Amino acid sequence: MGLFTIIRKNRRKEREMRLLFLGLDNAGKTTILKKLNGEDITSISPTLGFNIKTFEHGRHTLNIWDIGGQQTLRPYWRNYFEQTDAIIWVVDASDRLRIEDCKAELQQLLSEDRLSGATLLVFANKQDIGNAMTGTDILKALELESIRSHDWKIQPCSAVTGEHVLDGIDWTVNNVATRLYSNS
Repeated sequence: MGLFTIIRKNRRKEREMRLLFLGLDNAGKTTILKKLNGEDITSISPTLGFNIKTFEHGRHTLNIWDIGGQQTLRPYWRNYFEQTDAIIWVVDASDRLRIEDCKAELQQLLSEDRLSGATLLVFANKQDIGNAMTGTDILKALELESIRSHDWKIQPCSAVTGEHVLDGIDWTVNNVATRLYSNS
């Protein structure tokens, strides 16, 4: 019985994934995470540190780290990079004034050795707002097509309505699973 329990725990661990939710402040990281987890999203305040959520998605356990995006917190992001399987980069598609800052932060993030090879999902959030940039607009503004170091996808979504959020998570989990667990 003891050996069987150990084997089962190891198999369960094999199916775990570590995902970092990053992006500038007010992009919607926490709202997306709460929406995924079925929590109330009517009163969300800025994340001043980090939130951790663990939940099952298909056959995988997702350990999601939602880290605050204020400028004063960004230097601390690197403390969370170890063993990251995927980066979920959340962009406020209605914030045209900070898209250059968003691009610079993403480029710096992707140059980190400890994130080398991690799957990248870019959520073009707030598509429910009338003046939001399209996925194509954000793809061009962030120069995503130049990324060669990571498998990536851009997914327009709305954290408030939940539209296309699961599509992005499904793609991320499938991409990581293919890369890490192709023999299982």
